[in-house]
Amino acid sequence: MFRTKPGSRAARPRAAGTDRPARHHPLTSLAPALLWGAVVLGYKYACPFAQRDDLPTRIATSTILFVVGAVLIVRIHRSLLRDLRRIDEVAGAAQGVLLRPIPARLDGLTLAARRFSAHPAATVGGDLYEAVATDHGVRVVIGDVRGSGLNAIGTVATVLGSFREAAHDEPALGGVLRRLDRALARDLRRRARLEHPSGAPAEPGHPLAEEFVTLLLLEIRPDGTLLTVNCGHPWPHLLSAGAEPLSGADPLPPLGPFPLPADLPVRHCGRLLPGQALVLHTDGVEDARDPSGRFFPLVDTLCSIASRPFTAQTAATEIRAALVDHRQGPPTDDAAVLVLCSEGSRTVPPQGSGREPWSAAEPSVQ
Repeated sequence: MFRTKPGSRAARPRAAGTDRPARHHPLTSLAPALLWGAVVLGYKYACPFAQRDDLPTRIATSTILFVVGAVLIVRIHRSLLRDLRRIDEVAGAAQGVLLRPIPARLDGLTLAARRFSAHPAATVGGDLYEAVATDHGVRVVIGDVRGSGLNAIGTVATVLGSFREAAHDEPALGGVLRRLDRALARDLRRRARLEHPSGAPAEPGHPLAEEFVTLLLLEIRPDGTLLTVNCGHPWPHLLSAGAEPLSGADPLPPLGPFPLPADLPVRHCGRLLPGQALVLHTDGVEDARDPSGRFFPLVDTLCSIASRPFTAQTAATEIRAALVDHRQGPPTDDAAVLVLCSEGSRTVPPQGSGREPWSAAEPSVQ
């Protein structure tokens, strides 16, 4: 049996927290420049040559100080740029884990997504989306957190983390929604305790008391059957010969302010056939305005895309480009678009063969 020698490095117990990597102090990279600046000051006030007042000496001293000062500024600038690059890399990696890239293909579907953040330094804002292949079919979530930019990222993390687990565990789409609702409620209680250690609930008018998430859950069964649960979110559009909303039914209230009803209306929205596509979006897309106040013509844009051959990637890119042209300026709200295309080679079994469009445990509304 392998034994560690007494007194060896592996045998010595570590103090709590000593296994963490050493942190890079911001002044470490500036040390050479600061030392150089100290030498300049020492020359100016301690060197006898620098104390002479004749013109050649003053010119020489000024030249030395100018050159050294310029070098000092360049060193500091480069050092700060290196630190900013490191911070940007870490932030980009963290945001990529939170809202990870959508897979290009899932069970005969091609997917593409585009997003905007109202915060100029963030690629992730208050909009969320995810698509996963499960034993129950491809399950998709798209949502919009109240607020925008960095303030909404915590809620986005809570909802997405819960969905990535519940989408695989819950046999019914309504069960997934209830898991998300409970996760959001726990997160709001935790944040309320952090602000009010006494445990008092957030008062009316407080941001936590008015926190909500509009959410759409979509399930695409192997036979193409579409099931949805909508909590205050814009309905997707089906691209075929044109562009039509997937449903015109009134959605449930957003998650957060109101409890879910005992019977969730899981809606049966027909089938996604080969060659057809679904466009899911947040309200930041259809509510975008140009400088004159006109809303973004989403339906016209989708009809134009549907009138000619397209893929998920080209459709998402065209929607984003049209939105940028319409805004004619930086975004004022978060926005996200998710496109799902059923591949032409996808084999869709006839409806009624195999598994039913919905299970008995999950009542569906036509």
